[in-house]
Amino acid sequence: MQASLSNGGQAPVSKGRVLGAGRPDSQPTNQEAGPFAQARWRTSGPGKGTCPWAAGRGRKRAAGARLMEAQNGSGAAGEGPSAGAEARPAATPEGMALAYASLVLMALLPIFFGALRSVSCAKGKNASDMPETITSRDAARFPIVASCTLLGLYLFFKIFSQEYINLLLSMYFFVLGILALSHTISPVMNKFFPANFPNKQYQLLFTQGSGETKEEIVNYEFDTKDLVCLAMSSVVGVWYLLRKHWIANNLFGLAFSLNGVELLHLNNVSTGCILLGGLFVYDIFWVFGTNVMVTVAKSFEAPIKLVFPQDLLEKGLEANNFAMLGLGDIVIPGIFIALLLRFDISLKKNTHTYFYTSFVAYIFGLGLTIFIMHVFKHAQPALLYLVPACIGFPLLVALVKGEVAEMFSYEENTTPKEVPPEAKEGKTELDKKEK
Repeated sequence: MQASLSNGGQAPVSKGRVLGAGRPDSQPTNQEAGPFAQARWRTSGPGKGTCPWAAGRGRKRAAGARLMEAQNGSGAAGEGPSAGAEARPAATPEGMALAYASLVLMALLPIFFGALRSVSCAKGKNASDMPETITSRDAARFPIVASCTLLGLYLFFKIFSQEYINLLLSMYFFVLGILALSHTISPVMNKFFPANFPNKQYQLLFTQGSGETKEEIVNYEFDTKDLVCLAMSSVVGVWYLLRKHWIANNLFGLAFSLNGVELLHLNNVSTGCILLGGLFVYDIFWVFGTNVMVTVAKSFEAPIKLVFPQDLLEKGLEANNFAMLGLGDIVIPGIFIALLLRFDISLKKNTHTYFYTSFVAYIFGLGLTIFIMHVFKHAQPALLYLVPACIGFPLLVALVKGEVAEMFSYEENTTPKEVPPEAKEGKTELDKKEK
């Protein structure tokens, strides 16, 4: 789970961990590292990968030497590498508190509303709106697939030009972001359309083969209202593609998170424990064990994180000293919390005990991550604290209420049940007799 942002420079982060913020060729210092990263980058200079205070090669070497001295000397976040470099002031306590509180709030919104929408999504009859169900086999393979993907990106960035790879990634996430944002705002926007709005139905159908071997590849139904939402989302997409503004980044990030929580369903609690447990180990290994995630995160540019400026009070919307949180730390616990909400509903007790318990556990785990980061001044993978909290709290409640067996026996199947041909024929004959 990597994240990066380019807005006049790079602010790489891996699972919310700062990576040489503001210094492309540096390694993260202890004070700079943390689950929410203070991203500081250049606001001036000839271009990416060059030193703004060095014009020639000799001056670049001198600047690099001063940079290493500054790193080895103090390691203080925000210190300039040389006297000629512009030092960025440290974030104020008010600015940090506002940034952290805003990130926590933005993380909670897609989890809460995504979980609520996952309930109606599971009951949907339209095949195109059916969620993707994660089985125990999928959950067991997910950390391995994620590791291979991470390693593949690492090799790609080592072999090929970073500029061209990020151009392809930008276009890819541009399209995905528009679709995700359109799907997110569609239910809300439908309430604002007038009753006499000329709404027409459309269908996008791609098939393969012919006759009996004909197979549907894509079958998507939409209407005029969806096209209006798509046009509005395209404006945000162009804004992000041209400016990489942090607000556009957050709109895409929130849309990705909400769609992930809504459309990715765990089939049972055991599968959720397998998935969270596997990613718990994955997160710790790739953050602490190797530099692969560090390298990828320093090179990766995509809206896969939420950001909020810590100098918003001083600079307004043009602020550029960011705190960040990766989307993986939202979606992974979020789909487990959504599962517990559907389990609450299956109990038919008109209470959402397990949902609210896991929701509070997520807030506790996120707060503990921030606290540990500030106390030890060292990078902390957020899932290290979120996974035990989100699994442990609901399990403890189930143990007290004596519902552990019911929790682990709960099985969810979102695949529509096919009606047997005999039943269809019988129903047709009955309809004819009634007529």
